[in-house]
Amino acid sequence: MQVTKFISIALTAIVLSACQVAPLQNLMGNVGLNPEAAAGNGAQDKTASERPAMLKVPSELLVPNLPLVEKRESLTATGYAVISVQNSKTPAQQRLMAIRAAKLDAYRSLAEQVYGLRLDATATVADMVVQIDTFRSKVEGVIYGATLVSITPSGDDTYETTLTLDKSTVQDLRMLYLTQLTAKSR
Repeated sequence: MQVTKFISIALTAIVLSACQVAPLQNLMGNVGLNPEAAAGNGAQDKTASERPAMLKVPSELLVPNLPLVEKRESLTATGYAVISVQNSKTPAQQRLMAIRAAKLDAYRSLAEQVYGLRLDATATVADMVVQIDTFRSKVEGVIYGATLVSITPSGDDTYETTLTLDKSTVQDLRMLYLTQLTAKSR
C-alpha cells in the first residue's frame, strides 16, 4: 500500500514538474474573487519584476490538452489467444474458442484505450531485497461500434484478432461514461 502511494506521489510530481504554472492570483484576478481587480482600477496590477516567477517549460514539452484519440482517426486493438489451451476435445471447437478469446482480448484492449486502466501494485521489501512484487489491473467500460478488421492465425497455435473504433464513437463512449459517473454520485 505504501509503495503504491509512493509511486502515485512520484508520478504526480513528475507530471506537475512538466506543467507551466501561473500564480493563482494572476489566474483568478478577474473572476470576481478580487473586487478591486475586477473593477479594473489597477489595485492588483503588478509589474513583471514584482510578479512571482513562473516555471518555464520548453515549448516542445507543452502538449495541447487534447486526448490522444483526438490526434488519430481511430483506435486499433489487437487480441491474441492460444488454440491448444482451449477447453475442448475437438480441434475445430478449440479453434472457434480461440477466435472468441482473441476477440474478447481485443475488446479489452480497446476498453483500456478508451477508459484507461486501473493498476494496483504492491511490493514487499525486506533487507533491501524485493520479496513480493504484485500487480493487478482492471478495466471496466462499455464498447460498442467496434469494427472487426481481421481474424488471422498467427503461427501454428495462436489466433490474432484486430478491431478498430472510430474517433466519434470513442467520444460518445466517454460522454456516456461521464454521464453515468455523475448520475451515480448524486
